[in-house]
Amino acid sequence: MKIENTKAQMRKGVLEYCILSVLRDNDAYVAEILDTLKGAKLLVVEGTIYPLLTRLKNAGLLNYRWEESTSGPPRKYYGLTETGKIFLKELTLTWDELQTAVNIVTTQKPKNHE
Repeated sequence: MKIENTKAQMRKGVLEYCILSVLRDNDAYVAEILDTLKGAKLLVVEGTIYPLLTRLKNAGLLNYRWEESTSGPPRKYYGLTETGKIFLKELTLTWDELQTAVNIVTTQKPKNHE
């Protein structure tokens, strides 16, 4: 079993949550979302993020708007819908519970079975 495959699966599992979190306070276009994720060491490529944004939009969690850019073509800005904000709150609660549970399990001393 290759560690890189497992690491990639772990990252994929939290990517939707991270994208929604990036958009929690401000709308952003893809390059900004990617920069934020890369800054957090979540290496994601455009080919991965576009289908994910489309899926989140189709699920009613995101919307987008076009905005003119002074440095090139118009940019598509993504933002959370009201449903997306509620969904993100639920995911945050679930993440906190999961993180606590994983920390407990991974930091426990093994029990001796005698």
